[in-house]
Amino acid sequence: MGNRGFGNEELVTARLSLRRPTPADIDLIYDVHSDPRACAHNPADMLSTRDEAEDRYQRWDGHWQRHGFGYWVVHADRRRLGFCGIKVMALRRREVLNLFYRLDPSAWGNGIATEAATAVVGWATAHRPDHPVIARVRPENTGSQRVAVRAGLRRAEHLDSPGEDGLDWIFTSHWP
Repeated sequence: MGNRGFGNEELVTARLSLRRPTPADIDLIYDVHSDPRACAHNPADMLSTRDEAEDRYQRWDGHWQRHGFGYWVVHADRRRLGFCGIKVMALRRREVLNLFYRLDPSAWGNGIATEAATAVVGWATAHRPDHPVIARVRPENTGSQRVAVRAGLRRAEHLDSPGEDGLDWIFTSHWP
């Protein structure tokens, strides 16, 4: 993984590069988040207009400005495939880093999500070791569960909680 300066960090893996989103990525945000397949397990994340994608970009950029990290754009072979990153949130009155990965369905099934998520968890462990990394996954989303486990998280049933779209199974790097 590259370490090119906190705040504008680029992560690099064997096949991928991950970089901070820019306004040029708003169309990608819209394309991925308006695809019913990409949001099948999280319908509350669906977008129906480009304006909503601009709003989402602004929220993501605001997180980067406040925290120096956030969601990265995932690239492979000069193609933008989707997003993977972390955001600060509360779980059980504790500040945690919520792991997010959402790729264009054309990128599914070849380990891209696992490779990106593993890079992000590694970054979080190195730069924010006092914050647990969690993934909130729907019980029926077995693909996302595999990504969380392969990225180094483990199932924490005692933390399961209701989410926007149903029960969230929680996977975590550690829980004090």
